[in-house]
Amino acid sequence: MAVPTSSTRPTVASRHDRAKPLKTSVIFDVGRVLYDWGPRILYERLIDDDRALDAFLRDVVTIDWHFQHDAGRDFADTSAELAALHPQHADLIAVWGPRFNESIGPAIAGMHELVRDLDAADVPLFAITNFSHEFWPPFRARESAMFDRFRDIVVSGDEKMVKPDPAIYRLALDRFGVRADETVFVDDNPANIAAARALEIESVLFTDAASFRSRLVELGLPIAATGETPPR
Repeated sequence: MAVPTSSTRPTVASRHDRAKPLKTSVIFDVGRVLYDWGPRILYERLIDDDRALDAFLRDVVTIDWHFQHDAGRDFADTSAELAALHPQHADLIAVWGPRFNESIGPAIAGMHELVRDLDAADVPLFAITNFSHEFWPPFRARESAMFDRFRDIVVSGDEKMVKPDPAIYRLALDRFGVRADETVFVDDNPANIAAARALEIESVLFTDAASFRSRLVELGLPIAATGETPPR
């Protein structure tokens, strides 16, 4: 990946990128792109023993179990089912919903600044997130400084469809009013990236803010290659 040599002027896009329509908007994932996230972040505060913690996250509160919330199921139902299977862990299971915000860490380094710079450059910002319809509103309220910069956000739990289902991308493009070939999508999950690319959406597998910023500059987005705001 070529890194721009100027911190104040975007580089010229590659010949391959110039052949594509100009990218005019960005669609973000949320968890592990904008913010760190994982059940361990919460439960390591509640379970002192490392082996017990590993076993609990492997066998009880698993990513697959939580994925039901992203798909639109209510926590009251999923927690009752899981507690019936693991009654010895009922108290720990019960905190997942009320304390879900504690499973979300701080903003990924450099991402708040990137969102700020894109917004300052009048680049329309959107998101597609696999997120519970119950857990999203309090998190959105907590992080209003970030999400107030976004024009619209598709939440999987509200729509009862999840990435990488192509239907959620089609719904998002229609709702956002953007064409697949005129936007950039970023996600940390290779399956989600593959699904977006199958719909001809320019997609970037997220690794870190600096690399993503550089790719946006290559694609012609009007931001600096560093966190400095370019002159207009």
